[in-house]
Amino acid sequence: MTATGTEAIETALRALGAVPDDQLDIAEAALLLAALDRPLADLAPYRRHLGDLVTTLAAAEAGPEAGTRALALSAVITGEFGYRGDNDTYDDPANADLMRVIERRLGLPIALGILYIHAGRAQGWRVDGLDFPGHFLIRVEGEDGSLVLDPFHLGRIADPPIMNELLRRISGEQELRPEHVRPMKAREVLLRLANNIKARAWKAGDIDRSADMLDRMLMLAPNFAPAWRELGLVEEKRGRIRQSIAATERFLVLSGSEGASLEAQAFLHHIRRQLN
Repeated sequence: MTATGTEAIETALRALGAVPDDQLDIAEAALLLAALDRPLADLAPYRRHLGDLVTTLAAAEAGPEAGTRALALSAVITGEFGYRGDNDTYDDPANADLMRVIERRLGLPIALGILYIHAGRAQGWRVDGLDFPGHFLIRVEGEDGSLVLDPFHLGRIADPPIMNELLRRISGEQELRPEHVRPMKAREVLLRLANNIKARAWKAGDIDRSADMLDRMLMLAPNFAPAWRELGLVEEKRGRIRQSIAATERFLVLSGSEGASLEAQAFLHHIRRQLN
């Protein structure tokens, strides 16, 4: 499908939001998220490039071992195609925009990681993003076990000492725990990617951009309760009270947290009074 124009792209994203997670094309979804900022751009060259990553990796004829797969992924994405982490302008929003990442060959760990996941899974390999705090990592599995790679640092193998050092430096935590290497579903990875952009917009005081990114997150994950809660707060700050009420009511339907629901109910009572 070729999506041109905002309406067509949003329709395509919502269609992806309705498919089971194990059928979600992670790179296509990331491309469509980026395309909403350039709705008239031709996506064909970007899709061809994603295909080139797959065919080049297939030509590497990696064996069934995790090590050979990890080395092949790094050699193709970093070596042949020149991708690397952007240390110089890390907070540039372009680093989380897959179209700009492809153009610049620079990106955040999670944007680069999506390319690794896309190329590896197309070979039939098990490649997962890991829920590592503050720095996205991927895990590649083979017949002999698994290896963790750091897509930001040229696809290097991230053994436990490296992960511990990253953990201390980025989050201040001192001990690597099982939840730090929890495999993420494709939709969770995409939500984390979009949240990177939203968080930077919020920090910069760009409320409209924050709301826009939350809308995109909800296209891909319409039942993601935290985004509805946050959208309710953001819409109230924008002065869009009816939209804030609708988002908060949706959160209350989806929320499984009693404490969060009580807080949201209090907020809902507060904003409803603004309509009187």
